[in-house]
Amino acid sequence: MKDSLLSRIPQHKKGLIYISFAALMWSSGGLFIKVLKLDAFQISFYRSLIAAITILIISYIRKTDLKFEFGVVSVLCSVSYALILILFVVATKLTTAANAIFLQFTAPVYLLILEPVFLKTKFEKKNLTALIFCLIGMVLFFFGKLDLSSVKGNLFAISSGICFALFSLFLKWKKQIHKSESTIIYIIAGNILVCLLCLPAVYDKLIIESTQLVILLFMGVFQIGISYIIFNEGIRYISATESMIIAMLEAILNPVWVFLGVGEVPTVYSIAGSLIIIAAIIWRNFFVKPSEVIKIAD
Repeated sequence: MKDSLLSRIPQHKKGLIYISFAALMWSSGGLFIKVLKLDAFQISFYRSLIAAITILIISYIRKTDLKFEFGVVSVLCSVSYALILILFVVATKLTTAANAIFLQFTAPVYLLILEPVFLKTKFEKKNLTALIFCLIGMVLFFFGKLDLSSVKGNLFAISSGICFALFSLFLKWKKQIHKSESTIIYIIAGNILVCLLCLPAVYDKLIIESTQLVILLFMGVFQIGISYIIFNEGIRYISATESMIIAMLEAILNPVWVFLGVGEVPTVYSIAGSLIIIAAIIWRNFFVKPSEVIKIAD
């Protein structure tokens, strides 16, 4: 029944739904990273270890063919993914959650330039227009919350955004140009790489409390593991730039978790910024002409 229902949804809209759902799962990250009394490397290590196990189990159940194709793009795909996870956690620990999220979602700016160059896609003015309005909304959304004094944390956040853009580009590259059937292996490899990079910093701090383990299990299974399985599927149907524009929903959903978790009420500016971002995303992605929909390979 589920497969029958999904088959009726146009492929482009299916991609939009998948990426939106992934953004919903990602949005809980900022709150839990701040709540956990663990350092950035402990969080990154456990979260990715649990995520790798989760994706492997789901891939085994789905009988997914897991074959790593060694090559420059393949390696860069896994490396950029690993760096997203580590850099964002480090940034969130060193600067405000608002700074980390805001600067990470400069990713669509880079993709707007990179995707037409490397994937030979058409430069779309609608992407630029939607992105401008999204950035205006983001500025309003985080008005008064940004702290430019946290230079080191901000640099990590910007680097995380660059890696997010590159990961989306390389993942789309594997699907579109290399015609890779199973790109989930690069996400598994990226999570394993996170564990290896963090291990020297955490090998003597592996014992954690049960409450922390429960939070890390949620983050590893849902916030990273299942969410990136969904993202990996969704980006098959839409462009990398579109995926990053939709992923900006994470930034406006994050404070919802904060409100539910600690009762922090969003400001009028935040609400106004949210409405602008949502309106821009809906305009860009749900009001497209048939000729503007990305062509995908079967």
